Amino acid sequence: MYVIGQLAKLASVNVETVRYYERCGLIEQPQKPVKGYRRYPETTLNRIRFIKRAQELRFSLDEIANLLMLEETSCQEVQSIANHKLASVRAKMADLRRLETSLNDLLKQCASNTEQAHCPIITSLLPENN
Repeated sequence: MYVIGQLAKLASVNVETVRYYERCGLIEQPQKPVKGYRRYPETTLNRIRFIKRAQELRFSLDEIANLLMLEETSCQEVQSIANHKLASVRAKMADLRRLETSLNDLLKQCASNTEQAHCPIITSLLPENN
């Protein structure tokens, strides 16, 4: 059992993060004893570590809450959420590849630009006149 400061330190988060997770319903706030401090069980530490790892994988807190609710459900339901997240990641990667190509093209145009007063990157950002 841990007091909030110990819990936060072991989970490598700030005390305010623990409180925020409590407000969001991601972890339970233990009852406060008449004397002393609230004590958090090992399961809360493990849950915070799960949340942090899921955040590292770019799951939102809403997605993490859904995953935590599925803790006792079938693997198929969890797989469905993971498939949705994978599709989202792939779409973002495709967008980033398009951005990379565009930036490379613009940098090449700049490198061969002889007109110092005219920048192809700035021109590409201007709205088109229709």
